[in-house]
Amino acid sequence: MEKPYVHGYDQQESIRLQDQANTLVELLHGDTAYTENATVLEAGCGVGAQTITLARNSPKAIITSIDISESSIAQARKTIKAAGLHNVSFQQGNIFHLDFAPQSFDHVFLCFVLEHLVEPDEALKNLKRLLKPGGTITAIEGDHGSAYFYPDSAFARHAIQCQIDLQAKAGGNALIGRTLYPLLRKAGFEDVRVSPRMVYVDSSKPELVDGFTKNTFTAMVEGIRKEALEEQLISENDFDQGIADLHRTTEIDGVFCYTFFKAVGVK
Repeated sequence: MEKPYVHGYDQQESIRLQDQANTLVELLHGDTAYTENATVLEAGCGVGAQTITLARNSPKAIITSIDISESSIAQARKTIKAAGLHNVSFQQGNIFHLDFAPQSFDHVFLCFVLEHLVEPDEALKNLKRLLKPGGTITAIEGDHGSAYFYPDSAFARHAIQCQIDLQAKAGGNALIGRTLYPLLRKAGFEDVRVSPRMVYVDSSKPELVDGFTKNTFTAMVEGIRKEALEEQLISENDFDQGIADLHRTTEIDGVFCYTFFKAVGVK
C-alpha cells in the first residue's frame, strides 16, 4: 500500500532529487553494475534521478523502470533520452501490483523507495517473487536519525523531527535505513549484506556543502515547512531558526554528517 509522497511532485522537488543523485553518485552507486543482457527491474524510479546512473553503470543491461506517478515517468523518460541512453524502458505501475510474470528479472534495484511505503516488507516479498533463483536485490535508504552537525542546534533537530513525524503520518519511515537487514531477511532474502555510507561535510568539501548539506538535506527539510506548521508540529519561529541553523553548518567552521545504508540480498 502506498500513500502520497510526502515531498510532493513539484519542479523544486525534482531539482532536489537530481542534486542529491548527482552529489552521491560514487558513494551510493560506485559498486553497482550489472552484466551484459542482465534483466534489471528498477522499482520506484521517480524522475529518473537514480536511473541515469544505473543505466550508465550498466550500459549493456536491460533495465525496466517503473513508478506509480505518471508525471514522474514522463520526466524520467526525458532525462534518459537527453542523456543519450537506450537501455531503459519505462512503465507506470504500483509496486504492490506489478504485472510481470514470476522470475522475470535477474536483479531488482530500488533507491529511496521503501521509506515511503506503509508495508515495505510486503513490497519486498512482491519483488522477490519477480526475481529468478539466485537473483539479487539492492536497496538504498537514508536514515534521518543519523544526521548530526556542528554547531549543534535543538531548533535544527526539531525541524528534522518534523520531517520524520510527517513521513510517519503518511505511512512511511524516515528512519528505515537502520532496518534494511531485518526487512530483507524477513522477506526471505539470503546472504544479506548492509554497508553504511556516511556523508561527511566540512568547508574543505565545497561540492558537498552545496550539493548535499544545502541543496539536498536542508532543502528537503525546508520543503515541509507548510505542512509542519499546518500540523502544529513546531512554531514558525522555531522552524525558521532550525533552517537557519542547518545553513549555519555550511559556514567555514561548520560540519554536517548523514548516513545512508545500502543492502544487497540474494533470492
